[in-house]
Amino acid sequence: MKKSITKTRIRYSETDQMGVVYHGNYAQFFELGRTEWMRSLGVTYKDMELSGIMLPVISINFKFIKSALYDDVLTIKTILKKKPMVKIEFDYEIVNQNDELICTGSSILAFMNSKTMKPTRCPDHLLKGLGY
Repeated sequence: MKKSITKTRIRYSETDQMGVVYHGNYAQFFELGRTEWMRSLGVTYKDMELSGIMLPVISINFKFIKSALYDDVLTIKTILKKKPMVKIEFDYEIVNQNDELICTGSSILAFMNSKTMKPTRCPDHLLKGLGY
């Protein structure tokens, strides 16, 4: 399935006193990966929201393997698990500049109509961009 690669450098503000990335920042790394994954298809969150579709996270999981440190360059691999319907599911792998696995995880987001606040189908333009 469709995947994308995104790089980011760890900033001082993302670490604790020991220079280790605070675990709560990994949700933001996953979001960065998803945002760039969508952008690679020519779709942005902003465009989706303007068209009346929201994408709230309904589930997120992390497996921490090794600490990421201040000034590390992380590579976030974002992988679509299956054809999106009412939900879209991703797997993630994060490695450092030495290609050491730092974290794996997954997330599930729901397509929601912003007016009715009810689930809706994946937009056709996104499916088309994925080749469906």
